[in-house]
Amino acid sequence: MICFDVLHPYYLPQYFPVAAELQKRSVPVTYVIYKSVDQQSVLEALVSKHQLNVVWVNDESEALEFYLLNKPKWVVFGNAFASASRLQGISQTALMQHGVGPKSVYYTVSKGDIEVRFVEGQYRLKRLQEMFPEKVFIDTGYAKLDPIIQGVEQGLDLASLGLDANKKTLLYAPTFYPSSIEEMAKNWPSQFSEYNILLKPHYFSLSKSNYKKQKALLTHWASFDNVYLAPAEEANLLPFMVSADVLISDASSALFEFAALNKPVVWCDFYHLRWSYRGIFKFRFKNRVDQDLYRYADIAAHARTYKELKQVVDQQITHPELFAPQRTQYTAELVGVVDGLCSQRITDYLLE
Repeated sequence: MICFDVLHPYYLPQYFPVAAELQKRSVPVTYVIYKSVDQQSVLEALVSKHQLNVVWVNDESEALEFYLLNKPKWVVFGNAFASASRLQGISQTALMQHGVGPKSVYYTVSKGDIEVRFVEGQYRLKRLQEMFPEKVFIDTGYAKLDPIIQGVEQGLDLASLGLDANKKTLLYAPTFYPSSIEEMAKNWPSQFSEYNILLKPHYFSLSKSNYKKQKALLTHWASFDNVYLAPAEEANLLPFMVSADVLISDASSALFEFAALNKPVVWCDFYHLRWSYRGIFKFRFKNRVDQDLYRYADIAAHARTYKELKQVVDQQITHPELFAPQRTQYTAELVGVVDGLCSQRITDYLLE
């Protein structure tokens, strides 16, 4: 048995291609999912939709108890697991970071005791190995994109969502913090009326009470005829990426995932910062966002303010080839090989 530790539901799209490959090879797969008082119904809908074999736990101590008792061959994590050292000699442990991109946690998460980490590309592999020379890193590429590259993921039926299949489609996929959501115009869908707009916010924007103002804005935008807002139970970004012509985002993993498909990205340089991240506290923002953010800035067209956004989007729709060389170069560094075989390489390693 191989277990996937699902601290948050947005880990699932990263796990699914590997789990599918394991099941092709007749390997039993179990998802260990953490219950949520706020969003249990959403989690149960996800489990039902994907027909997952699930063990429910309340917290990390219950997850650990399950692993110690059942001794799976591997436990795959999407983030750090404080008790990973207790599994040594019982189960092997692996990390598949739940996103790519510029946040410093991409690197710091490897401080823990998880034995093996699957990494996206030689640049990231080299940097991680220099930071943690005693740890094991395996360059496999980014498995989450495999269903698109393989042609398994066909995208959305826009007409069934009430959208116009003859229009170009924008995907707005902001992260929850720091986010551009609060800086967008309240009626921005009407200013982009010639486009379909798919809203695919981070799970936290729809589910956490801290972000209720973001949810209110998103729900308001969903009332426009040219907009579809993905509910929290639609955890997978992949069908939205297939259906979109341009992505609008901020410092989100989605930005680099979309660029890896050689599609144009518009990067919002405007975002809302809490007072505790401004002024003399700006160092907190710098600590949260890795300096790679600036190294890869020219992977996308930038909108410095909301007022610039429409012009930049129109340009990218008309000339999608403008940043293609940068997308190719930086995808190699941040995402690795994009050949649809990443999940096979991970599975080979797990089973060898």
